[in-house]
Amino acid sequence: MLEFFRKNYKLVAPVDGKVIDLTEVPDPVFAGKLVGDGIAIDSTGDIIVAPADGKLSVIFGTNHGFGIVLNNDAEVLVHIGLDTVALEGKGFERLVREGANVKAGDAVIKINREYIISEGYSLITLVLFTNLETLKDIYGNIGAKVKAGTDVILEYKLK
Repeated sequence: MLEFFRKNYKLVAPVDGKVIDLTEVPDPVFAGKLVGDGIAIDSTGDIIVAPADGKLSVIFGTNHGFGIVLNNDAEVLVHIGLDTVALEGKGFERLVREGANVKAGDAVIKINREYIISEGYSLITLVLFTNLETLKDIYGNIGAKVKAGTDVILEYKLK
């Protein structure tokens, strides 16, 4: 009965694009939810923003992704592109420092879309919860066209 009163939390889009189901991502590790559960965005934007308020726990050395611990202790990974680690940071610019506190919509990474695509990489961006043991009822806004920092991409509850 008290389950009904649990708060719904939301993540906003970290990048402009269209929300797609993880199982549609052409990478078996992400599609199989081996890294975490969430959604993917077939991105069209150049600025990657924080999907919620929290602290940047890690920004990859190659700047192709970051982890954020939200104010409710949910842990989110934003991974920009597929296999983009191979670019060794080329095409990615860090806009904030690791450890910074951010608000939903704050810019974190700027990408050079043309360069990354010209090198043959997909810019499908993953938004994954990595501490699933603390979450439940994850619902993605599959099929929605979203604007970074504004539109909701998924909702969830804490256990």
